[in-house]
Amino acid sequence: MLTLDKIEIRGALVPKEIPIVAKVGQFSEWPFVIVDVYTKEGVIGTSYLEPYVKDSIHAIAGLTKIVESQFKGKKISPYNFYETAMKTFHLNGREGLTIITLAGLDMAIWDALGKALNAPLVTLLGGEPGPIRAYNTNGLWLIPLDKIEEQATHLVNQGDFKAIKIRLGREKLEDDIKAISLVRKSVGENIILMSDFNQGYTLGEAQIRMKDLDDQNLYWFEEPIVYDDYAGYSQLKERIKTPITFGENIYGSRSFSKAINERCSDLIMPDLMRIGGVTGWMRSAAIAGAANIPLSSHLYPDISAQLLRVSESADWLEWSDWISPILENPIKVKNGFAETSDLPGLGLKWNEAKIKELQYF
Repeated sequence: MLTLDKIEIRGALVPKEIPIVAKVGQFSEWPFVIVDVYTKEGVIGTSYLEPYVKDSIHAIAGLTKIVESQFKGKKISPYNFYETAMKTFHLNGREGLTIITLAGLDMAIWDALGKALNAPLVTLLGGEPGPIRAYNTNGLWLIPLDKIEEQATHLVNQGDFKAIKIRLGREKLEDDIKAISLVRKSVGENIILMSDFNQGYTLGEAQIRMKDLDDQNLYWFEEPIVYDDYAGYSQLKERIKTPITFGENIYGSRSFSKAINERCSDLIMPDLMRIGGVTGWMRSAAIAGAANIPLSSHLYPDISAQLLRVSESADWLEWSDWISPILENPIKVKNGFAETSDLPGLGLKWNEAKIKELQYF
């Protein structure tokens, strides 16, 4: 058992090699929240969050202080911490920044436990380190068509990937079709191509665009409409041949269960920050497995890879290198497969000099 001493929150703003250009906005830098949980036994558990909006770190830090005051000097274990902290947040709701804050702390406590027991997270959860198939999500945003071929080739070459993702939803249908054609011209027909619409359409617009793209042999259509329109997703799923996926914006295992029960999608992809960290993921992965719904990850590749290794219906790891500049050991992909860490806990080793250079909080 470990005893909480203190919690520290830091923020780093990392420049992106390939800027994000999407329906949700444009980002040339990406914010990270670094969470350090100090214990009286000398073990430091660490994790991180990707909160999209850099100034949200102030709210996360404030909520963290509430939790710290509640648990300081007390024994902490992942399950009991998660349950007790969630009850603390009930009056403020079980979604949004409350569960985001809880997720960061949950992951850090799992990391501390793994370090205390000298075991990787995947081993703590009953699995073993090993490979997991991955697709590259680093680029192919809503960029000019004359940039598509070069970027597609770059994405495949980053790890001999067998699958990459393109963002769709341009003003003209023919431009979306052209973008898909250019990717295939560049990397070949054997590379699996996922697509993401970043919640850019109303239900009516989505039905028209999805039908028009239904013959493009895409692995999935991701988030064509706003994430919480479960009824809309259920309608799309029944009317479109291409598999529908969503889930990165689902908060917690209860909402995840509701989405599964309402048959919103063919596939699903939770995000560690929103689903509730390791504890929230494992609860949700069990639901997906029981429903036989293929489960992929959203961001957090170094942690998600370990969790997919112990998820019954594991499908794809979404790989990005956005955090690589502040890590000494970012997860690598070879021949299309990511290899999970065999280091204790989450396996993160920070580049402290780079964090100091990029720190903004």
